[in-house]
Amino acid sequence: MVDTPVIDKTAAARAARFRHFIDGEMVESADGRMFEKRRPFDNSLVGMVSEAGRAEVDAAVMAARNALNGPWKGISVEERSDMMRAVADGINKRFDDFVEAEFNDTGQPKTMMSHAFVPRGAANFKSFADVVKSVAGEAFQTPTPDGAGAINYSIRKPKGVIGVISPWNAPFLLMTWKVAPALACGNTVVVKPSEETPGTATLLGEVMNDVGIPKGVYNVVHGFGPESAGAFLTEHPEVDAITFTGETRTGTAIMKAAAVGTRDVSFEMGGKNSALVFADADIDKAVEGLTRSIFLNCGQVCLGTERVLVERPIFDEVVARMKAVAESLRPGHPEDKHTNFGPLISQEHRDKVLSYYAKAKAEGATIVTGGGVPDLPGDLAKGSWVQPTIWTGLADDASPVREEIFGPCCHIRPFDSEGEAVRVANDTEYGLATSIWTSDLSRAHRVAQEIDVGITWVNSWFLRDLRTPFGGSKQSGIGREGGVHSLEFYTELRNICVKL
Repeated sequence: MVDTPVIDKTAAARAARFRHFIDGEMVESADGRMFEKRRPFDNSLVGMVSEAGRAEVDAAVMAARNALNGPWKGISVEERSDMMRAVADGINKRFDDFVEAEFNDTGQPKTMMSHAFVPRGAANFKSFADVVKSVAGEAFQTPTPDGAGAINYSIRKPKGVIGVISPWNAPFLLMTWKVAPALACGNTVVVKPSEETPGTATLLGEVMNDVGIPKGVYNVVHGFGPESAGAFLTEHPEVDAITFTGETRTGTAIMKAAAVGTRDVSFEMGGKNSALVFADADIDKAVEGLTRSIFLNCGQVCLGTERVLVERPIFDEVVARMKAVAESLRPGHPEDKHTNFGPLISQEHRDKVLSYYAKAKAEGATIVTGGGVPDLPGDLAKGSWVQPTIWTGLADDASPVREEIFGPCCHIRPFDSEGEAVRVANDTEYGLATSIWTSDLSRAHRVAQEIDVGITWVNSWFLRDLRTPFGGSKQSGIGREGGVHSLEFYTELRNICVKL
């Protein structure tokens, strides 16, 4: 087990409790182990979270197995689809509760929670309620030596018990992005949310009970990774497949665990995403898109941009305009309607991001703006805040240019030719996303096909159709999610051959 920090027992007694959700019940760990969850914006205590040991993980996995072979097994595709819609409606009924839970966990502005992340979580259930009913199987007439022939047809069966390891940066949206298709396909799940964001995964258990999802179909265990709930879940022999979103190092460890028993995996991992801004781009739209892709969610977006490549004739203008945007962002209390820039998820993550701010300075960066901690009043000063930061002048092999930071920062670099821009964009071990800004449609198509990433946006960013394939290449992931592509992971395709 990991070491548990010293807990203020007086504060803990007054705090909320986040329990595991196992077999339809909220339960605490048998050994009483707990850890603190604090609000990122002022470091105040949200509540105490139960930490799962092997016993709790085993109970959750066996509950999922029993439900898979019991009440969930006989439910038709149409009935499951209706249940997924009921879950979406149940989320919307308790919309304010989910916004509050996400706000406490992430510290991001409530406007962002209520207009994007929580609605998208509900939409995931509705989207996959439709997808699961609309995907056709294959059927072939096959000749045979006796002339009578045969018919081959395919069916999809649920893969089994799915281990879901979800991240902290958009916890509800990204957790439901996995849970919704898994359940729609007839699987059962055990979710291990990030230790930083226990709220919405726990709350969803209440909704599952409210709408009549059978006990054991949806389970949640809280804890950490190594020697805790994450490791116990991914190593469990009764888990049939594992889906994970998070950093590449953790994905590598999960893949090693999944190799025992040859279990299937679907990973969305790290990124060092680039944006390519050509001189013929609409600069207003490019700056607007770059602002979102660099600073949204305090830069804690897997698809976010940390490398901006700008054609030299407009380089100085783009740098100046991005500097003005960064300096106009307003950090503050997340409930203040004027706040448009939130904190990092934790003090630990702030230390990591600030270490890269220091590295950039040490490695010769020109600090265009930022590079430190904002001056905030009162208890906000205790939060996990950093300044939005822009650098120029770093070498292509500098660590802030090569390594994923996951903070509100970017390096802006000039380029002189299309070939140079493509080469620099591809010069990374990651391959998750990119954006291309140009008014030349032929160039857009040409460059998009040359960038080694899973998703490319042209003159936009984070524009998502949930039916399209989503995932990374190289060290950014394995597999694809979205629409029928999610069904490829969450079901086994079987062939039946009938001799006529």
